[in-house]
Amino acid sequence: MKKQAILFILIITVFFSCHRNLLTTIDLSGEWKYRLDEQEIGKDNRWFSDEFTETIMLPGALRDYGIGHEPDLHTNWTGSIYDSSWYFNPAMEKYRQAGNVKFPFWLTPNKHYVGMVWYQKEVDIPSIWKGKDVVVYLERPHWQTTVWFEDEMIGTNNSLSVPHQFVIPAEIITEGKHRITVLVDNAIRDIDPGINSHSISDHTQGNWNGMVGDMKMFPKSDVRIQQLKITPDLKGKSVKAEVILSSTLPDGKLTFEVKGLNHNHNLPAIIKDFKDSKDTLIYNIPMGDDFKTWSEFSPNIYELTVQLSDASRLVDSYNSSFGMREFNVNDKHFEINGIPLFLRGTTECCVFPLTGYPPTDEAEWDRIFEICLSFGLNHMRFHSYCPPEAAFKSADRAGFYLQVEGPSWAKYSTSLGYGKPVDQYLMDETKRIIDTYGNHPSFCMMAYGNEPSGKYVPYLENWVDHFRKYDPQRVFTGASTGRSWAIIDNSDFIVRSPPRGLEWTTKQPESEFDYRDKTENQERPYVTFEMGQWCVFPNFSEIEKYTGSLKAKNFELFQEDLADHHMADLADDFLMASGKMQASCYKQEIEATMRTPNLAGFQLLSLNDFSGQGTALVGVLDAFWDEKGYITDKEFSAFCNKVVPLARLPKFTFESNENLKAAIEIANFSGNIIKNESVKWKLLRDSVTVVKEGSFNTSTIAIGHNNPVGNIEVPLTFAKKAEQLTLAVSVGEYENQWNIWVYPESQPEIKTDGLIITDQINAITKQALDEGKSVLLLVAGKVENGKDVVQHHTPVFWNTSWFRMRPPHTTGILIQNEHPVFNDFPTDYYSDMQWWEIDNLQQTINLEYFPEDFRPLIQPIDTWFMNRRLAMLFEAKVSKGKLMVCSIDLSDNMDERPVARQLKQSILYYMTSDQFSPASDIKYEVVEELFEKKEREGWKSYVREDP
Repeated sequence: MKKQAILFILIITVFFSCHRNLLTTIDLSGEWKYRLDEQEIGKDNRWFSDEFTETIMLPGALRDYGIGHEPDLHTNWTGSIYDSSWYFNPAMEKYRQAGNVKFPFWLTPNKHYVGMVWYQKEVDIPSIWKGKDVVVYLERPHWQTTVWFEDEMIGTNNSLSVPHQFVIPAEIITEGKHRITVLVDNAIRDIDPGINSHSISDHTQGNWNGMVGDMKMFPKSDVRIQQLKITPDLKGKSVKAEVILSSTLPDGKLTFEVKGLNHNHNLPAIIKDFKDSKDTLIYNIPMGDDFKTWSEFSPNIYELTVQLSDASRLVDSYNSSFGMREFNVNDKHFEINGIPLFLRGTTECCVFPLTGYPPTDEAEWDRIFEICLSFGLNHMRFHSYCPPEAAFKSADRAGFYLQVEGPSWAKYSTSLGYGKPVDQYLMDETKRIIDTYGNHPSFCMMAYGNEPSGKYVPYLENWVDHFRKYDPQRVFTGASTGRSWAIIDNSDFIVRSPPRGLEWTTKQPESEFDYRDKTENQERPYVTFEMGQWCVFPNFSEIEKYTGSLKAKNFELFQEDLADHHMADLADDFLMASGKMQASCYKQEIEATMRTPNLAGFQLLSLNDFSGQGTALVGVLDAFWDEKGYITDKEFSAFCNKVVPLARLPKFTFESNENLKAAIEIANFSGNIIKNESVKWKLLRDSVTVVKEGSFNTSTIAIGHNNPVGNIEVPLTFAKKAEQLTLAVSVGEYENQWNIWVYPESQPEIKTDGLIITDQINAITKQALDEGKSVLLLVAGKVENGKDVVQHHTPVFWNTSWFRMRPPHTTGILIQNEHPVFNDFPTDYYSDMQWWEIDNLQQTINLEYFPEDFRPLIQPIDTWFMNRRLAMLFEAKVSKGKLMVCSIDLSDNMDERPVARQLKQSILYYMTSDQFSPASDIKYEVVEELFEKKEREGWKSYVREDP
């Protein structure tokens, strides 16, 4: 037995020894040792020679393991705090206490650390690696690194966008155990890309310290393939393969092999011999007559493998995926392989709430792009950061067009064009991004980054010129900007904000408008920058999903404040009602872009929520890319898709003596002409019963915008009472819908003999209530408590904190639509398009002194930073009487306001019926206070300085 045991041990030892000597890669993931260097003394004290004691698992970040400091009032955040009132506002005092710090600005990490950290690992070098250079590959450290092999410093790197690679020279490689030390520094040093850049900012991913993604070591020959640049040539049915070597090789050969990755088109190997080589070798590789193209319609991916050999052996090999595609500009539009396309995009701001840092696994990116596709999108912009390799691979498979940006928002803490280190850094970083990810067919567009400052115009003009020459596969724009930034004139395309927004503050909603007058006559593709930004109330059930290193303390603060204002039970209702309003705004804005003939696309900000900048809940999806419950992907893709039926309606509210008129057109970006497909329309009651219907026969619907198919005109005399109807238009599998409302042209007279209707709160009003009478108090323009709240039909833009309470302040309206006061006023529980006439610029009432459980009939939803209990219509028992108070204007121009007229009619019907029986008792003095002119505690910024 003893001999057998010894033999077994010997066999195992030999096996593992042989296995170790056959290693081609050492996986560096797993346990590392680390040491914090808060005093920045490690280099001077030669910590690379020390042996550390504390351990951490990598890939990962310090905060993933609770390493760092508890966030507090003195935390040195990376990011602008535009409104620092939280630090000074007495109402926020309880959220500033140690152990209970809750910031409203962004997600809060469980631990925070900025500075130097030393990571150390022992590796076992096999004997066959002797005499070879060894590469240390770190996919995504954050963000400045220095590597030591034993006591020898190998090099430094500071890319925020591409893997850090270090070459340990062959002369110091020996067999056996060795110490690798990596110093990671996430503090802003000489190079400042901008504290709000999503590559580093606490607003989104957070300025974390660590290393994520692939971590490995592998040997390489002294002559190796450094880079492979692949340029498709569709007309020539070939690709140009540019093989860049680390150094020259006197004699050798390159073997090229092309195979389909997600299809079966493979090509035989091609061998190219060379002599007296240069370090760059260029060859054309024929793709055959039946090659497959890449686009959103057919995302066919190839892989090119290149083997480098000398006279006796294989020296190196390199492979890269690519696609046969040409993404070009044609006048004011983009084309993919000669086919017009329209970008339907979202902006990805590095919002990943479990970790903060972007995922490096393809499965998670597959999930994200699958969701985007289900919502009808085909495009993603990466705001001031470049994603990891996994994102490109997933986008390739999904047929998604990507706009990648350098890691910079050069504003607030930095600027361009003054010769600062950031100027050269961004030139270098752009080249690194193109060299690393440039073969991916999804990588179609690029900008330096977001909204710069300084002498940025000449700097970015040079940037565009330089990289357009360096990289003809992509189109370039200087920067993605809002309206106040200069256009970089030599850009291939423009991403800018003027062609967006809804002008409903002064105009009745309609769907005839478009943005053709807002593209500033640019003779190149114009893409709408950061469209949308319509806010929705927080979804507090989301809090439990933050199981990682970032916590939604901002949501907790908002939730507690809502409870302090006695409305905790309304949170879900506020979410749904505000969500429906948000979705309506997105529908109208997206359809307007689809109606605009000279627009090349749009980029939402964004399909999912943005966690920072005061908490910007602008997504129809939450930060986890999950639906919130008020709109589905099917509903959203009805107005955001490859094919979208459109109706140009002059308005959404009609009187029964009018005709419903609509011009029908089709936006077709399916990649094909639609042939012999009839366009059908229906006018529905209750979304089911067909009132009227018809169709248009079309021989062809061309690719592009503005394909008119016909006009609808329907007399509405059939409407004998106020009702909501739905216009549905379809072509093939694509259907879109619009709600309209019809009101009787005249109303029967209501006997109001027993009803007091007044606009005064005075002794006469009090006497009427004391005598048990019913009073309708119409107080539009007379409210004092609540008049500081500015209400538009559209919701808050971005959030009221980031813009310091810039109006509007509300995020929609919650309506008790089952209440009998609305028996003659068709409405849902949220404010749809018909409400514009009765909510836009109307006064709100602040019910701060009313009983805690008091609920109004029409309740504007306040910004979650204030959570005031608001009303526009409420009822109550007052003394012996019954009171209805309305702050909506139900008096002026009623002949021209059928919706207001109908609401007033419905209120009067209710108040003169036996159903008028308010449940709540309110003291007259509480109601009277609403109209007292006195000093009140309103919103104050409390801002003295940035903390």
